[in-house]
Amino acid sequence: MTDTTDDIAEEISFQSFDDDCRLLGNLLNDVLQREVGIAFVEKLEKIRILAQSACNMRQAGIEDMAELLEKQLASEFSKMSLEEAQTLARAFSHYLTLMGIAETHHRVRKGVNMAKLAKSCDDIFCQLLQDGLSPDDLFNTVCKQAVEIVLTAHPTQINRRTLQYKHIKIAHLLDYNDRPDLGHEDREMVIEDLVREITSIWQTDELRRQKPTPVDEARAGLNIVEQSLWKAVPHYLRRVSNALKKHTGKPLPLTCTPIKFGSWMGGDRDGNPNVTAKVTKDVSLLSRWMAIDLYIREVDSLRFELSMKRCSDKLSKLAHAILEDANHETQREHWNHETQSKHPNQMLPSKLPARAHLPSCAVNGESDHPRLDIPGSDYNQLNHKDGKSSTSNVSNAGSTNTSASSNTSPVDIPRSPSSNSIQQLHAQRKVYAESRIGRTSFQKLLEPKLPHVPGIAPYRVVLGNVKDKLQKTRRRLELFLEDCPCELDPSDYYETTDQLLEPLLLCYESMQSCGAGVLADGRLADLIRRVATFGMVLMKLDLRQESGRHAETLDAITKYLDLGTYSEWDEEKKLDFLTKELKGKRPLVPPNIEVSPDVKEVLDTFRIAAELGSDSLGAYVISMASNASDVLAVELLQKDARLTVCGELGRACPGGTLRVVPLFETVKDLRGAGAVIRKLLSIDWYRQHIIKNHNGHQEVMVGYSDSGKDAGRFTAAWELYKAQEDVVASCNKYDIKVTLFHGRGGSIGRGGGPTYLAIQSQPPGSVMGTLRSTEQGEMVQAKFGLPQTAVRQLEIYTTAVLLATRRPPLPPREEKWRNLMEDISKLSCQSYRSVVYENPEFLTYFNEATPQAELGYLNIGSRPTRRKATTGIGHLRAIPWIFAWTQTRFVLPAWLGVGAGLKGACEKGQTEELKAMYKEWPFFQSLVDLIEMVLGKADLSIAKQYDEALVPEKRQELGRQLRNELITTGKFIAVISGHDKLLQNNRTLRRLIENRLPFLNPMNMLQVEILKRLRRDDDNVKARDVLLITINGIAAGMRNTG
Repeated sequence: MTDTTDDIAEEISFQSFDDDCRLLGNLLNDVLQREVGIAFVEKLEKIRILAQSACNMRQAGIEDMAELLEKQLASEFSKMSLEEAQTLARAFSHYLTLMGIAETHHRVRKGVNMAKLAKSCDDIFCQLLQDGLSPDDLFNTVCKQAVEIVLTAHPTQINRRTLQYKHIKIAHLLDYNDRPDLGHEDREMVIEDLVREITSIWQTDELRRQKPTPVDEARAGLNIVEQSLWKAVPHYLRRVSNALKKHTGKPLPLTCTPIKFGSWMGGDRDGNPNVTAKVTKDVSLLSRWMAIDLYIREVDSLRFELSMKRCSDKLSKLAHAILEDANHETQREHWNHETQSKHPNQMLPSKLPARAHLPSCAVNGESDHPRLDIPGSDYNQLNHKDGKSSTSNVSNAGSTNTSASSNTSPVDIPRSPSSNSIQQLHAQRKVYAESRIGRTSFQKLLEPKLPHVPGIAPYRVVLGNVKDKLQKTRRRLELFLEDCPCELDPSDYYETTDQLLEPLLLCYESMQSCGAGVLADGRLADLIRRVATFGMVLMKLDLRQESGRHAETLDAITKYLDLGTYSEWDEEKKLDFLTKELKGKRPLVPPNIEVSPDVKEVLDTFRIAAELGSDSLGAYVISMASNASDVLAVELLQKDARLTVCGELGRACPGGTLRVVPLFETVKDLRGAGAVIRKLLSIDWYRQHIIKNHNGHQEVMVGYSDSGKDAGRFTAAWELYKAQEDVVASCNKYDIKVTLFHGRGGSIGRGGGPTYLAIQSQPPGSVMGTLRSTEQGEMVQAKFGLPQTAVRQLEIYTTAVLLATRRPPLPPREEKWRNLMEDISKLSCQSYRSVVYENPEFLTYFNEATPQAELGYLNIGSRPTRRKATTGIGHLRAIPWIFAWTQTRFVLPAWLGVGAGLKGACEKGQTEELKAMYKEWPFFQSLVDLIEMVLGKADLSIAKQYDEALVPEKRQELGRQLRNELITTGKFIAVISGHDKLLQNNRTLRRLIENRLPFLNPMNMLQVEILKRLRRDDDNVKARDVLLITINGIAAGMRNTG
């Protein structure tokens, strides 16, 4: 339950923070007075004061008075109409959101004002050099570092994207308001803009009325790139480069990128039937399209800036060659025009010329008008539910139709046309005629002519050619999306990152050699760094599927071939079969095989992967992996699809094979992870495949969510630690490098927490310059939604991985510490499972005491909340499991079992040993600190109110036992950490939490009241809306969802 931006700065200035909270609160009050009236605003203030008084009483230890005030609040809520309850919920929810915006703003502000920011590149580089690392070693380590941040669409982002944008605007206005040079009039204008934004927020529906599609989720991820990361990446890389130059004398090489980005949005099909092969193809192409579109905008700006004429001989020759080609093209077009004008009275041709429907400013079927927007939510091709081809917005704009040179054959006009075809012809001619009016002339005015002498502006000539190729690249993608043929010459478009980098680097080198280095290191260097980081795809798309689906597919194939049932074979027989087929050169899957829709979808996914290749896609992740055969099964299906596609294309598939990454999630699978990797690498074919096709690199993913739900947070953390050690040892045995991929969620119950702390507490040797990690749901917006916060997060990733590589965290000091962890883990797991899985009353209690059943109305994700249609905890996804307990402020999954384990160890006389472990072992200290952070946000009195109001008396005893367990956990955490009070070592967070309580506590109490009403009347839509708004508000106050 860590705050979403805890990494940004350790402290904030509370005086200025309080001033901004007061400003935003007063402005919201003014808006509310206009919108709902003064009388209701006074009622809101009365409730806030009552809640504040109750908090003060409880902090002073006067529990009886606090309970009396809370009962008065509950009485107020019980008398409210649903309309009043909705207004109150909306008002307090927006208060909490505005406080969160101000908090993030001041964390960033504090960081900007610090002379030497902790955990920055400057700070950590200096530390490492002082510790004895040589400048050359530091430089080489940073340059070789490979971190990939993978953005996922896990359904924990509760705010609508519309509101996210408005929140960002408010953050920008607060930033502008901090400027010391603002005059009185300018400051008044800022206040007016804030009022407009807050008014707009109030008048906007905060609830999603329909579930997002996977493409909607992918579009949201791409928007994060456009609105923030596109600006943040060059800034971050400048920081790294400047710090390197300061401490080693050498800047970061221009094409060196310590961090890249991946995505699961549109590729994660595990338990989500809405993610199909077509969706994956569409999202991948959309990502490429948007990358090209962003590059076109940058090149346009750069052409305007680079007006100088001095250049290297090499660049001059290239510019001259480009101009000659352009002049030849112009002469050819002029000759064609002259030929046509000499024969004005020719009969109408039997065929319309290709491109007849295009505006006259289109060259080779591509409009020169800049595209400023990616296809929106009404982009039919991407959102078409049945997957059939449809006319997209791009087509309607005239840019996805075929070009004259080659893309499709001309349209035949029948000699005896029907009335429909005549009408269609007239309509086409009308569109063509109207599209010509004025556009050619205006386009000539908008587009500067190429100079006849290359010495005048050689950089503009070269960059103009780059833009032209980028536009044709975009055109080609649009045709590919519509499944239309495209026969553009490969020299006319860009297919790889290196092709795009080549002319940009040539311009850079030319400017450096001609004394214009200061210009070269500006916008041009930023563009080169963007291309090196984002490539041609912005974010490579991972695919993820559950291992059972692959076994089901192989079942269908082996049965069709009369080989038996694959899934019934033992592991050795599976491995023999798979290895034999992998060594063969023929396809396994017959082209005429008839299979079920589920199996066909798996085969279609592998076919799309073969068509797109590793240039567009990243890894293929196998969830619920437990055996070596799970990995080889995917390798075989991938190989088979590539052979088939290669045969159809008559050439090699684009890019290489995808990395196949087993994901170990449950405690049982984590315990077997090392053995699975050893078995894989012992197979000659697989080991040679890794060396040849993946540079001797094995990637392994470990899951934090399901392991936590399976055994509790403490046991999960310890099993993850041991699994990583075992996997690293297995790879070292075969001299194979390993990259660990961490599937972390946002909340501590799903492995979340401050990035720096998480990386610094990994087992020694597990972070050797490489790391992959997911950023999920609301954490994506919180960490990367603003360029300033994104820069800080990227820097923290870089320095944390650098430290873990060059100065690894200490292992357990002695073997008895490991034995003690085993004992605590065993007790903790037993305690956790005895409640969650073995108590027959728990499932009913969980559904009664939390809003779990109602979370499905939120429409925050495209995937179902359960993997399978069962009611048990086992198949409930980890996100709703944690989300529900977060809402009640009990946050049970993050601490249940911990107290029992620590108590057992202390009662055996191990207290001093545990204190020593806390002081000397980073992993154990991190684990204890995160649990303490959770306990600091938990609230027993609020959780008790849910029980008393919603749970029948016969099951309330279970709630009392669990609350006592939480108290026990807090007691022993305090003993081990040496803290007299929770969050004693993080007073900033403690105060921030206390500031939210006067708004957060009433939201919980109102939620309890609405749940009571809704459970008496399930179909009350108004009550459901109020409940969903309280869920939004509590998530804003807790700064976490699931």
